[in-house]
This record gives sequence, structure tokens and C-alpha cells, in this order.
Amino acid sequence: MSVLRTAMVTGAGRGIGRGIALGLAQAGYRVALVGRTRAHLDSVADEIGGSAFVAAADLIDPTEVDDAVVRAEDELGGIGLLVNNAGVIERSSTDFVEDDVEDSWRVIEANVRGPLLVTHAVLPGMLARGSGRVVNLNSGAGHRAMTEYTGYAISKGALARFTTQLDAQYRDRGLRVIDLAPGHVETQMTTAMPMHAGRTQWTPVEAVAELVRAFGDGELDALSGRFVRAGTDTVSSLQAATAQILAADARTLSLSRYGDDDPIG
Repeated sequence: MSVLRTAMVTGAGRGIGRGIALGLAQAGYRVALVGRTRAHLDSVADEIGGSAFVAAADLIDPTEVDDAVVRAEDELGGIGLLVNNAGVIERSSTDFVEDDVEDSWRVIEANVRGPLLVTHAVLPGMLARGSGRVVNLNSGAGHRAMTEYTGYAISKGALARFTTQLDAQYRDRGLRVIDLAPGHVETQMTTAMPMHAGRTQWTPVEAVAELVRAFGDGELDALSGRFVRAGTDTVSSLQAATAQILAADARTLSLSRYGDDDPIG
């Protein structure tokens, strides 16, 4: 089994993606930075130094995604860790009836189609080596109903199911995959959301990057297919709780039963 300390981070030009990319680079990873805006990616690459590779791509365009992945694999010698970070949210905060369905669909497409395309392009190389790890940047909205941002909530719920699908299909072939909610990181996207107006406590992006680094290094492999949250979970707290999480089959998308006689298994 070949383990590569190389990573591809989508949406790496700013915000959480930038923080993850910098953290991985500081931990010794060679990093491919992928996103729509070349200038933003180049700026992060300059911060990292000569080991970073940049590929600008529209992540919902399969041709552009395939090209970016091929070039990144050639440059890095393969991708050991994929971080599906790129994502968007609706332009306005409202309930579904008042929402613009086309805007909701824009969000769903970016947050679901993007990770599907990128993972589909990266996965063959991982499976051929018998080893690979995927981090899907998720949210509490993926498992908790919201009174607004319907498209965003749908997209994160779908992403959570994608995580469990990948784990079920490829765990025995060496793939590990996890949902990581970043908590409340102060970014351009989060500060524009009315629900965060007046917030003074933010999750440090370094906490997100550390969980990604630990997962990439195999320290949280036992939690593949499950959900963790930066700012609440730490590497040590998750390791201490792993046996309890597995025994309860917790931190994963599922349907609760009302009892042993529930016919819905």
C-alpha cells in the first residue's frame, strides 16, 4: 500500500480552503490548489512557496475538472488526500416559498456536482494504489433542519450521503472518507450571513486545518464514513471517543428506529 503526503484542496484561493492548504503545506504536504480564480490561487501558492501546484478550473465542468486532476497527479506523483472544500450558499436568507429556486439549484449544483466530479476523477488513482483519503467539508445543515437556506441544507445532506456511499463502496479497497464541519470560521461567506450578525466567537481556521492534517495522516481512519466538527472536536477528543462512537454507530447519516419492533430496519 502506497501512502502519499500529497493533497488537492478545492476552493483553495481564499477562506477555509486557503487555511487548509497552508496548514497542510506547513505539515509537509505537497499541495495542489484548485479553484475558479487563478489570481487567488497564485496568491496562496506564493504564501506556500515552490511546492504548491495551481490549477484553475470550473469545478462543475467535467472537462476542466479532469484536466486539473490529471495535471495535479502528474505534478505531485499522485493525490493521497482530496479535500472537497469549495462551496457556496444562497444569495439571500429566506424560507423556501420566498426563495429563488434557480439560486437554490445553483447552490446544490456547486456543492454536490463539484465534489462528485472531483472525487470521480481522483478516485481511480487512489484505488489503484490501494490507499487514499477524502475530506468532504460539510455542515450542521447536513443533518439538522433549517428555517432558511434550503438549497444549502439539501446540498450538505446529499454530501453526507455521498460520504457514506464512498465508505461503503471502497473501505475494503483502502479508501477513507470523512465529513468535516468547519464550525463558524470568519470568512467572507459566513460574515455575510444574517444568522452570524454580531458573532464575536469564531472557530480558528487552524483548528479545521489540524483535523484535515490528522485525517490525512491516518490518525482518524477509524471514523471513516462519519462526521466531525472543528471547534468542538479535536484530534485527541475524537481518538478518546472512537470506541464509543463506533459502539453506538454514531456520527453518521442514518434513520433512527423507534424500537426493536420497528419494521424499518
